[in-house]
Amino acid sequence: MEILFRPWRITYLQQEKDKECILCKKRDSNDDEENMMLIRGEYSFALMNIFPYNIGHLMVAPFRHGISFEELSMEEIQEISLLVKRLVTAIKNSLSPEGFNLGINIGKAAGAGIEDHLHIHIIPRWVGDTNFMTSISDTRVLGEALVDTYHRIKGAL
Repeated sequence: MEILFRPWRITYLQQEKDKECILCKKRDSNDDEENMMLIRGEYSFALMNIFPYNIGHLMVAPFRHGISFEELSMEEIQEISLLVKRLVTAIKNSLSPEGFNLGINIGKAAGAGIEDHLHIHIIPRWVGDTNFMTSISDTRVLGEALVDTYHRIKGAL
């Protein structure tokens, strides 16, 4: 069995957690660029992850807070799925990744950093996108500033 360590995550995991849901806070703000909000639908929204695993890491979430996956309405499921599809296309057109990780972490035990607001991660991947810097020096190398990636993906939408 191979064991992978991610020591940089401890800073995020141990930081003081805001009492207010970060996704709700960004959802309710009117400053989409400041919050790196990419798109708002009728039932859901998408924004950049400010603690990205990789360049172009996005999250798609329903507007409703505190619901479980099985409580999503058909309209929410359809819109979220269409947003994921649209965003994957936008990322392909703007960043040219070689693959994607799409995922939902439900609950703390499953690795959810934001436990009470359901969300889907979209993570573009490239062969060799993790390197020795991540493994040995507690450093993540992202090839572009988050705000620049935001504008590239937003432009592709």
